[in-house]
Amino acid sequence: MKRFFGLRGVLVSLMVLGGSFAFAQNIQPNTVRPPIADRDLVIRVSEITETAVFYPVDIEGTRLEVLAVRAPDGTIRTAFNTCQVCYASGRGFYRQQGTVLVCQNCGNRFRMSQVEVRSGGCNPVPIFPANKTVTDAAITISKEFLKEAKAIFARWRRS
Repeated sequence: MKRFFGLRGVLVSLMVLGGSFAFAQNIQPNTVRPPIADRDLVIRVSEITETAVFYPVDIEGTRLEVLAVRAPDGTIRTAFNTCQVCYASGRGFYRQQGTVLVCQNCGNRFRMSQVEVRSGGCNPVPIFPANKTVTDAAITISKEFLKEAKAIFARWRRS
C-alpha cells in the first residue's frame, strides 16, 4: 500500500511539474489559436516565429488545422497540420519538438525548413504560394481552398 501512494505521489508531481519536464526535453508547447468558422483564415505575419502556431478552422462542420512557422532561412511556411501518409489514421498530425515537427501517428520527424517545400511522403500537406495570398502584414488562405482540404481531415482527431 505504501508503495502505491509513493508512485501516485511521483505521478502527481510529474503532472504538476509537466511544463518543466516538457521544457527539459526541449518540447515546444503547442500554440493553438482560437478556432474560426466558415471563412477565410487570416494569419498575422507578426505572430509567426520559429515555434509553430496552429490555427484551427471549422469548415462546414469539419475541423481542419493549418500550421505556420518561420523556417531557419526567415521565410514563413504554411501547411495543413496533417500527414500526407497518416491522415486516414486520424492521428496523423504534428507537434513541435525542438526544431522539428513530429507526426503523432508514425513518429516521423520533419524539419521546419522542409515545411511547404516537400510534397508527398510522410510530411505536412503543404499550402503552396498559389493557394494563399501573402502581404507584408498577413497570409490569407481562402475558405474555398480550405473546403478543398476537408477530405483529409474527415477522421482527424487532434488531442
